[in-house]
Amino acid sequence: MATFEVTEYGYSIQVQVDYIGADLFIQLTGGSHPHIGTVTTYCKENADKQVVRFPSHSGRFHKDDVLADVLLEEIAELLPQNCVITSGVHVDGISKEQIAGAFEMTKELASKIGTWLKIEKSPISHPKYQTIN
Repeated sequence: MATFEVTEYGYSIQVQVDYIGADLFIQLTGGSHPHIGTVTTYCKENADKQVVRFPSHSGRFHKDDVLADVLLEEIAELLPQNCVITSGVHVDGISKEQIAGAFEMTKELASKIGTWLKIEKSPISHPKYQTIN
């Protein structure tokens, strides 16, 4: 497991990265109210991405998956298999500059994850399946 953090624009964003078998689980959180706003799944075999957005307020839904997309763009080719990213960054009274900064900060975190993936290989053994005749 690894944890990385970037602090800029008056707030921090953190990622926690862990292998579950050959799959990768990433928690992307930050700001004044970390939460789980979206869940992004990515299947490396067919490059299929799915997103679940949880309700936010006033009939709206969280949009944190846009940050997960930044991560995926940077690390998809390095993934050993599948990936799940939970995302939730909230900054009270966020400015346009801070919103733009979130993308830069996430890209920096993606670079750190990419370096970690090159060094820290998945500690897996491949499952053996029984064939029934």
